[in-house]
Parts: sequence; C-alpha cells; structure tokens
Amino acid sequence: MSKSLPYSTKDVHYDNAKFRPRSFFKVVTQNLLTSNLRRDCGSCSTGKFLFLLLIFGVAYLMLAHASSSGVVSDDQAIVNRKSFYANSSIVNGAGKIKRLWRRPPRLPPRFSPDETGTGNGNGHVLGNPDVVRSMWIARQKKVKEAFIHAWSGYKKFAMGYDELMPLSQHGIDGLGGLGATVVDALDTAMIMGLDEVVAEAGSWVEEQLSERISKKGQVNLFETTIRVLGGLLSAYHLSGGEKGTNLTHAGPKPAVYLEIAKDLADRLLSAFTASPTAIPFSDVILHDKSAHPAPGGLSSTSEVSTLQLEFNYLSQISGDQKYSLEAMKVMEHMKTLPKIEGLVPIYISPHSGEFSGENIRLGSRGDSYYEYLIKVWLQSGASSNTNTSFLYEMYKEAMNGVRHLLVRKSIPNGLVFVGELPYGSNSGFSPKMDHLVCFLPGTLAIGATKGLTKKQAMENNMLNFEDLENLKLAEDLTKTCFEMYAVTSTGLAPEIAYFHTEEFSEEGHDGGNKSSEFVNDIIIKPADRHNLLRPETVESLFVLYRITEDPKYAFTLLMYKISLYFYFFWPCVRNSENKLNFVFPDSFFFVIIRYEYFVLQISGMGLANL
Repeated sequence: MSKSLPYSTKDVHYDNAKFRPRSFFKVVTQNLLTSNLRRDCGSCSTGKFLFLLLIFGVAYLMLAHASSSGVVSDDQAIVNRKSFYANSSIVNGAGKIKRLWRRPPRLPPRFSPDETGTGNGNGHVLGNPDVVRSMWIARQKKVKEAFIHAWSGYKKFAMGYDELMPLSQHGIDGLGGLGATVVDALDTAMIMGLDEVVAEAGSWVEEQLSERISKKGQVNLFETTIRVLGGLLSAYHLSGGEKGTNLTHAGPKPAVYLEIAKDLADRLLSAFTASPTAIPFSDVILHDKSAHPAPGGLSSTSEVSTLQLEFNYLSQISGDQKYSLEAMKVMEHMKTLPKIEGLVPIYISPHSGEFSGENIRLGSRGDSYYEYLIKVWLQSGASSNTNTSFLYEMYKEAMNGVRHLLVRKSIPNGLVFVGELPYGSNSGFSPKMDHLVCFLPGTLAIGATKGLTKKQAMENNMLNFEDLENLKLAEDLTKTCFEMYAVTSTGLAPEIAYFHTEEFSEEGHDGGNKSSEFVNDIIIKPADRHNLLRPETVESLFVLYRITEDPKYAFTLLMYKISLYFYFFWPCVRNSENKLNFVFPDSFFFVIIRYEYFVLQISGMGLANL
C-alpha cells in the first residue's frame, strides 16, 4: 500500500523570493484590502459578479426545460499539450459540457496550423524561410509590447518600489526597498532598444538610488546582490562600459552605474568582514555598513554561494580585487567541507563554517550553489590550469551525485525528475521537486558543452560519455519542467510538484488538465497551487535552444509565453487551479521577457547570425 506523500512546513515562514509562499493571514488581508476596488474585468468585481450570477441563474432556469443538444464538452476546453511538446503543435479535444454552471478553464490561445513547426532533429522549422523570419520578428515585437505594458503599469502605480501589487494597484518593498524592479528592468530595456524606458529607469537610478542606499537599513545580502548589484553591473556593461556593448545612448553614463555599484558593494562587504568565518552573514545594515546573521544563526547554502559572478565582475571592471577575494573565499572554504557524493545540505553556519542539518535538495536554499559552480568556472576562463579549476571538479562530482541519488522516474509514464533527501542519504527519498529545480537542465547543458553548441562541442571532440549523459538528462528534465505547466488546466506551473512513484502516491491532487498524458504522474498539493513567475524553466528552454539548436524548445517557450500573458495581463491573476490569486508579477517577469526576446531574435536572424 502506498504511503501518503511527506509534507514539511519547515520553510513556510521563509519570506524571500527564493521560496515565498503566502501565509493565510496575507491571503485574507489582501482579499479584504482589494475586495471593494474597481476591476477592469467584470469577474473580479463582487457586485458585477453577483449581478452576472443572477442573470446566469435566470438563464439556467429558462434553459432547464429546453433541449440540451449542441452543448460543448468539458474535454473540448482542455488543450492537449503533450502533442505540442512532441510535435510543436496543439490538438483540440471534443465532447460536451455536462453542467451549465461549471465554467471551463480559461485556456491560452492556440497556434493556427501554419504557425506550428516541428523539431526534426536537424534544427529546421517548417515553412518558407522568409515567412518564418517575418513570423518570429512579429512575435518579437509582441514581446517588446508586453514589456512596455508591464513597465507602464509598474511606473504608474509603483515606481521606485520593489514590486507592484496589481490588484490593489500599489507598490511594496519586499526585497529590500532599493527599487529592485527598476534596476532589473534596465538591462532588458537596453537589449530591446527601448531608450525611453532606459531614460526613465536610468534617471531614477542616478537621482534616487544612491541616497536610498546610504540611508537604508537591513537588506538581504543575496537578494540585493543578484538583483540590485547585478542589475547595475549589467546596465554598466550594456551602456558601453569597459569592454561592454553600447546598446543605448539613453540614460546616465556607464560610470554612474559603476560608482553606485561600488558604493553598494562596499556596504555589502560587511557581511563577509563581520563574520568570524569565510561564510558571510545573511543580512546587512547598509547605512552603517554592519551585518548580522539571520534569525536562528544559519545562512542558506545557495545564498552564500550565489554572489561570486557579480563580485568577480565588479573586481574585473573596477580594478579592485577586494570584491572577488571576499566572495571567492566562500567557494574555497566550501571545497574543504565534507559532502555526500558532491551534494551538500541546504544550511551552513557562518559561526562555525560548517554545514548544518542533513536536508539535501536542489530546490530552495540549495539550487544556485550547483549553478554557480559551473558558471563561475566558465567566467574565470574554463581552464584546468586556473585557480578556479576546483569548481569544475566540484560540479562534476555533484552532478554524478544528482544522477545517482536524486534522479527518479514517475509512474505510470516515466517522467524524469529530481527529488530530495530531507534527512540525508541514509534516510527516505522524497519525490518533491520545486519549480526552482528547473534551473538544472540549462546548467547541465552548459556544463556538458562548456557553453558551445552541441554541434561545435562534438566537432571539437569535447563531449565524453559523462557529458552526453548530462546532456540527455538536461533534455529529459526540460520536458518534465514543461509538463509541470502543461498538466495544469491553466498552463501555469505550481510552485512545487510531487511525482507519483512506486513508494508514494496521493489521490485527488492532479493538475486539472485531464487530456495530459502525465496527469497521473504529477501531484500538486493545494498549498503549492500558485505561480510566482519564476524564470528557471524559461532560462533552461533558452539554453537548450541555443545549445541543441532544436526549434522545439523555441516553440515550447513561445507556448509558455502565451499562457503567461493570457493570465497575467488579464486583470485577475490566477493560479494553477484557475482561481483568483493574490501573487504579484514582480521583477521576475522582466527576466522571463528577456529570454523570450532572445529566443525570438535568434529564430528571426538564424543562430549563425546572432
């Protein structure tokens, strides 16, 4: 007899963007705050909804005595996304609606037959090349329009705040209060050539960000580094900074971004220097350049090891090695710590410098440790002769450990997924996979080819058996990440999925898309049925498209885009059960937009011309 799936509430109170579930209190208070506000959509207004319900009830009474012929089925409302992934097309279902009062899911638009393509393994897309090019360019324009739409809403209702609450139409500071969305939007606007947006965001950065930094209290080291410091460094590079690409003539001079980045990083360094070990504290008081550990004293493994790309690049362009030296001490110290086949627990103590607990996972608190191992090594030159070659060895050992200890297949249809070891390698395996784990396909692909295309790597005899295994796992996991979207009735993935295995099962918690081949493989618990606009799947689709040159990944990403726009541009934000949900599309959205724009540009220009 199968056991019920384990469910832990250990991380429920972890309120940051790596893993930010909404508490019951937040749901209730947000509902009370927004219930009386006007909506652009009739279904989001209580009064209009009740009025429509009254009309619907009268209509039902009138129809109850009429013939029931000509009514459409529930099954017809569900898109068969399985065949889309395999053939880059979408197939209709057929049948009848059994109950008039059951509203079918609001489904994303579908491709017309002439818009769909098929991956044939040779990197070709069906159709006339000129027509296909025009089609991709037109879609790229739509992505740009989506970015402008999102930026306009943010600028109107939340300019200078970290995030926008779209229903109540106001801003909140949930990521430190340094205008995370403004800074995150800058590089995307530069890439798209949107000089007006660059000027607006750049002016805010130049006029207000320095003062905010100098007066700001507590911020999270990790969040501030990857969003604000990383955003400033990207803006510096893309605006023509040293060895950078000048994509815009709008906004401040590159030196403005660099000086603000240095000021911010100087304050963040206190997290490293205040700690008694090489492991930094998690929280920084910016105005007085002090730092302290998180409540409980522990730091997240992923957070302390996801700072190095930004600090290394800042040292490179500023000529001051202090940033890189402090950040790389973390990785050098982690090299000396005991591991289980290269895998590490998700907590580490800045007081002792040792890992804490036995929980091993590639989801929240663990994910980007593995991602930065390979990316920092590539950033340093990807050579076995460099002083960072130990990172590549750690990466290889960890990926072997992932394949041996964490990779399983679901039943009945064999989706490959990455589970967890919540109590270490000597205890039980949990078939739980965070959406965050969808970073892994892209990381595996980059690690296998060292950033080259698969064709280039094979021509240069760079792929050994282990690399080919990792590349195959990358493709299998990309499919799983896509199916986490396709298995739901909305086309939006949950924050967390469980997988049906021989040991674990749970009835009544499927994704809702009954036409999906994998509806019985993926289990979605009620608490996990929300979507935070995470960009991991989109990034992996982008990387797989670049490396394999297989157009199915471009079409899959486009299908993701359609689902996303359909639900998040609709005034009522909805979750994977098609219910009203109070999540806020924050700066993650601009990251997603960026990858989509890249894919469409590649498809329009041809890989060789990018």
